[in-house]
Amino acid sequence: MELRQLEYFMVICEELHFSRAAEKILVSQPNLSQQIKLLENELGMPLFHRTGKKISLTEAGGILQEQCRHIFSHIKQAQDSIAELKMGKGGSLTIGVLPGDADLVFDALLLDFHRTHPDTSVSLIETMDVTGQVLSGGIDIGITIRPDPDQRLVEIPLFEETFSLAVHADSLYAHKKSLYFKDVQKMKMVMFPSYHQCRKLIDRYCLEAGFKIKPSMETTTLSSLIAMVEKDIGAAILPTLLLGNLKHPKIKTVALIGPVPSQKICLIYRKDKFLGFTAKAFIEKVQTYINAAKETLETKNS
Repeated sequence: MELRQLEYFMVICEELHFSRAAEKILVSQPNLSQQIKLLENELGMPLFHRTGKKISLTEAGGILQEQCRHIFSHIKQAQDSIAELKMGKGGSLTIGVLPGDADLVFDALLLDFHRTHPDTSVSLIETMDVTGQVLSGGIDIGITIRPDPDQRLVEIPLFEETFSLAVHADSLYAHKKSLYFKDVQKMKMVMFPSYHQCRKLIDRYCLEAGFKIKPSMETTTLSSLIAMVEKDIGAAILPTLLLGNLKHPKIKTVALIGPVPSQKICLIYRKDKFLGFTAKAFIEKVQTYINAAKETLETKNS
């Protein structure tokens, strides 16, 4: 089995047409067909159903296609890592976070990382399926709530993310240091939509407390949620770490107790992924950034 044959095979999978595939990779159709036939003979099973000019993947073809994705992903990782090693700097990195988390923490972190690693190309992707994207190779490093145990993943705990109440400075609750979680059912609330991870967490705590919140307004963006609290449209339940760094004189933070809503946040990557200089530097930066933010918050609350 040759790498060239697998490359040919993947192009045919994309086009599902031998002639178009041959044109795309600039080889003759007879040569392309011969290489696929050799591949099928070696594997001992057909890879495509051939009905006239139409073709489709067989079950064996589907298996090979999935494995080829991993093969070429690993080859690209090796090429990128070696190129990075030759240069001694630079490289590229794709980071996955949950929707809204880019606003919560990572915008500032990435700016800081860029200042110290200006030759590095970093892509930040928001996705509801951070773990799935890491496992499929779509992103290099994910920062998300703690996933179910998976032997394919390396998991680095970052922090226990707690949530507090954000209220307008003129609110009856603004002078309080803490409120019982059940008290939020009496308040006008503004929230993320039901599919957002933060909203799912809050809804779960509400369900366990025996009530359900019907928000006055919903929004998909953190900035508009904060603006609604600032305009006294309603209160919001948001990460304590975020609220501790807000500089909005019209917004006050009130701790929630009995229980304190929380979730474990961790950094994940594939166990079989080679971590180059760029990835290791980013992981170290994340840990340093989170620890500094926690210390600032603890000092502020002491």
